[in-house]
Amino acid sequence: MTSPLDRDTWARLYHRHARELHRYLSCRVDTQVADDLVSETFLTAWERRDSFEPARATPRAWLFGIAANLLRRHTRAEGRRLRAWAREHGRRAVTEQVDEHTAAVVDAQSMATDLAGTLAGLRPEEREVLLMVAWADLTATEIAEATSTQVTTVRTRLFRARRKLRARCLGGRSALVSGLDAAS
Repeated sequence: MTSPLDRDTWARLYHRHARELHRYLSCRVDTQVADDLVSETFLTAWERRDSFEPARATPRAWLFGIAANLLRRHTRAEGRRLRAWAREHGRRAVTEQVDEHTAAVVDAQSMATDLAGTLAGLRPEEREVLLMVAWADLTATEIAEATSTQVTTVRTRLFRARRKLRARCLGGRSALVSGLDAAS
C-alpha cells in the first residue's frame, strides 16, 4: 500500500484480500456474520489507515489481524458453542439406529464430535493459530504480524495445537486398532 489515502490503492487492496478474508471468516462463523466482519474489517482498516506501518506488517497480515480481533470479539463464546455441538452430536450418534448404510455417517459424526471437542479444548490462542493456518493458509510470519506476537510464539502455539489434535486422533485410532487386534 503506497498511499493509504489513495482510493485506487484502497480499492485494489479490497479486491485483492476481501475474498480470502471472507473465506477464512466463513469457516469460523456463519456466512452472513462473515459478510459483516469483512465489511467491519475494511471499515476499521479505513479508519485506522494512517496508523498502518508497511515496515511492521504486510497489508494482508494487517487486515487479517483486524479481522482476527473482530472475530475474537464476536465469538467469545466459540468454545462453549463447540462443546455444546460436540455434546449434541454425540447424543445423536448414540441414539441413531446404525445399519450398514449409516455406519460411515456415524463414524464421520463421531470424528467430527471428537474434533470439535478437541478444538473447543484448545487454548483460544492455539485454536486461532491452528485455524488461521488451516482455513486461511497464512504462514507463521503472517500470523505473527496479524496477532502482534513473535513468530516463535506462533510456531509454539501451532506445535501445541497440532500435538493435542494428533494425540486425540491417534488416541482414538489406537484404541480402535487395539480393539480389532483383541477381537482377532
